[in-house]
This record gives sequence, C-alpha cells and structure tokens, in this order.
Amino acid sequence: MTDELKKMRQWVGRIQTDEDLISPGPLRAMAALLDQDPLRAAQLECLPPLWHWLFFLAPVRHSRLAEDGHALRGDFLPPVALPRRMWAGGRLWFHDDIPVPSAATRTSTIKSVDAKSGRSGDLVFIEVAHDISVDGQVVLREEHDIVYRQRQSPAAVKRIPAGTGDTVAKARFSRQHVADAALLFRYSALTFNAHRIHYDRDYAVNSEGYGGLVVHGPLLATLLVELLREEYPDSRILEFAFRAIHPVFDAMPFRACGNLTAPHHGQLWITDHQDRICMEATARLEPCMPGRGLAWN
Repeated sequence: MTDELKKMRQWVGRIQTDEDLISPGPLRAMAALLDQDPLRAAQLECLPPLWHWLFFLAPVRHSRLAEDGHALRGDFLPPVALPRRMWAGGRLWFHDDIPVPSAATRTSTIKSVDAKSGRSGDLVFIEVAHDISVDGQVVLREEHDIVYRQRQSPAAVKRIPAGTGDTVAKARFSRQHVADAALLFRYSALTFNAHRIHYDRDYAVNSEGYGGLVVHGPLLATLLVELLREEYPDSRILEFAFRAIHPVFDAMPFRACGNLTAPHHGQLWITDHQDRICMEATARLEPCMPGRGLAWN
C-alpha cells in the first residue's frame, strides 16, 4: 500500500472546474421525488439546501464506466485499486443563496489521500473540496469524503447489532420513510448516479455483500435537511455535516430524527427498522425574518 499511496498522493492538489445553469427543471423533479408540490418548486427563487447535488453532473461516456457503474478511475480521482466506493460523509458551509436561475461554477480540489488497514481490510480515504460560485462569489463550500474498501462476501460483511429501541424516543421530531426501488431509481436518475448498488439488486447483494438495494447517502442527508425545513421554516442553515455509519436498505422503514442541542444547533440522525444509527449529522442555524428561511419560500 505504501508505494500505491505515494502514487495516489500525486493527485493531491488536482483541480477541476465545472459550470452549470441552475434551472427549475431538476427542482420540479426533486420535489416530485420527495412527494412535494412540483409547481411550487418551479417557482423557487433559490436552491433549497443540498439540492445543488442535482447539478454539476459528470457526463461520463458509457464506455468509460467501471463494473460498479462509477466512472473509471485515474482522471480527476486517483486510480484506487480497491473495488468498493462509498460516499462516507461531508461538511457544508452555506454562505449565501444559490439563485434560480443562475450560472454557477464549481471548483473541485483533491485535498488529501490517506490509507489505513483495519479489521475489514485496507481502506483508502479521499477528501475533495467543492466551492460553488455565482458571479465570482463563493456561495457554498463543501468537503466531500470518499472511502474505498475491499470487496467482501455477504457472509463476511460485519453488521452493526440492532439498537435498544430508544433512538427514536430520544428525538424531539422525526419522520418515517420507506425507500422503494422506484424512489432509488428516480434519485439515481436525477443525480446521474450509475452506481449499481442503488438499482441492481443482484449486484448489490451478490457482488458487494449488501442486504438489499442501498439508499443513497446524499438522499438520507437530504431527508434530514428536509426535516429541518419542516420544523424550522424561518431559520437559515449556516453549516451542515453528516457521517454515514451503516447502510439503509430498500423496502424497510427508517426514520429521520432530530433534536436541538442548543438554541441554534441541531443533532440529527437516521435510524433503520432495527433501531440502528445509520447516519449522524449536525446543523448550525440562525433565525431570520419570517418567510425568509434559506431557499424555502
């Protein structure tokens, strides 16, 4: 791993710039996916938090896809040999609204490449920073954590034990969800995500050892932010951070939960049907004028 790590670290500092038009079309589709009013979404003047993931999609040619559905490595991301790739989490700072419509630029930089070995085998961690700018001003800063790991058989995959049944009871507010195959397909299509664990059950179970189709980590994070939208419509999110812990699978109920740990600080989590904590998140908010929550009206 030492020689491979040295080679991969040559990618640190690599920069990629993308441009996109922030338009109402994807907003209507995302609202429909979340069972919200598409017509109201089409009238939004700026993006709701985390909906920027509907833009700056990489149009990778089909012949450049790997077996798992991701783009072949060695272009912007280093050529990590480990087969399994996961979106492990991230941190976001919302400096200002992203207007709709607007021309936006995203500058991506590989910040670090690290490796370690554990009980589950070798792991490679890559941190990518994204700065989204409008009219030359950075309006959103994101740090995106990617982890690569070895492939395991279904029998070898370590499962986190079921919870004690009190994770939901500790929440001040929560919402139950069920992600069926249609929902996962639609989110994959909206984000141009061809990772097969989200729509190819045979591949997810037999090739990557999962217990079913995997609910996208960014979708779970979005559901947590949507929960804040409902509970605090007149607050603005300044910071949001999340960390994936355990996969959530299709067809099984799970809950988005939250508490305020201080007047303007939120603690959020996703718990599955066995009361396992599958994602943890934190948010920092600020109160604002009624009806002026960040991109919510």
